[in-house]
Amino acid sequence: MSPTLNPALKPELAPIARSLAAGGQNLKVSFEFFPPKTEEMETTLWESIRRLAPLNPDFVSVTYGAGGSTRERTHRTVKRMLDQTELKPAAHLTCVDASRDEVDEVIRGYWDAGVRHIVALRGDPPSGFGDYVPRADGYQNATELTAAIRRIGDFEVSVGVYPEKHPQSPSLAFDLDVLRQKVDSGATRGISQFFFEPATFLRFRDAVADAGIQIDLTPGIMPVTNFKGLRRMAAACDAQIPAWLAALFDGLDDDAETRKLLASAVAVELCLGLEREGVENFHFYTLNRADLVFAICRILGITVAAQ
Repeated sequence: MSPTLNPALKPELAPIARSLAAGGQNLKVSFEFFPPKTEEMETTLWESIRRLAPLNPDFVSVTYGAGGSTRERTHRTVKRMLDQTELKPAAHLTCVDASRDEVDEVIRGYWDAGVRHIVALRGDPPSGFGDYVPRADGYQNATELTAAIRRIGDFEVSVGVYPEKHPQSPSLAFDLDVLRQKVDSGATRGISQFFFEPATFLRFRDAVADAGIQIDLTPGIMPVTNFKGLRRMAAACDAQIPAWLAALFDGLDDDAETRKLLASAVAVELCLGLEREGVENFHFYTLNRADLVFAICRILGITVAAQ
């Protein structure tokens, strides 16, 4: 005789099943790409864009290299998105190694091309390393850059936030003051640096709310496939790599397939943990690869838009 389920028990859907049952109805996703350096990378980028576009992202952002080194390639990629897709591109822009007039010209160029969303960042030094030294005739920081963007056009302006504190900031309180200045200058969204535990972002979200700063915050999600590369990126921005994550990837340098499986599991668990706490927007750092991000979005209940 088959055992019967105790009627007093009310099993709850597992997180993934619950997410799929809800159909991702309240979630919004966005994707970050970087402009390609070679013809082969160009092909990979556009294959990824075509793969992810049917998920109907809220926007897609295109990065801007250290010292403005990818300025033309960023503009070209954004223009092609506008011309050949239905996507809403958000162009990254920095104030490094450029005069105010030069930056203003780029902003006007984006407006004339049809771009209505800019990600305003201070940016890295031309070498990508070392101390940031603003030009005397340039915008000094992302706050000044945000004000310039809003002065030139009615853009949506996203800015970067660091849940674990900016690596060059003396304190989280200082970061919050800077964020307040960005909001006062017209910033409308904060996109976070990557992190790996829900509590990291949630503590920052609470700190922003407690400080009375009103801005939409979107967590940045980095699916991990190359752990050595992740260590380098984390060191550059002082992002903490939990011991459990390091242990998970230990000994897998030559096992790319297993790393992919683990990467998707870690990212899904992170997103579902955030979703349980009311987070509804996720920004994925794709590294111009679509497979993992597409799978993660499907597990979150985000389906391909009807054609």
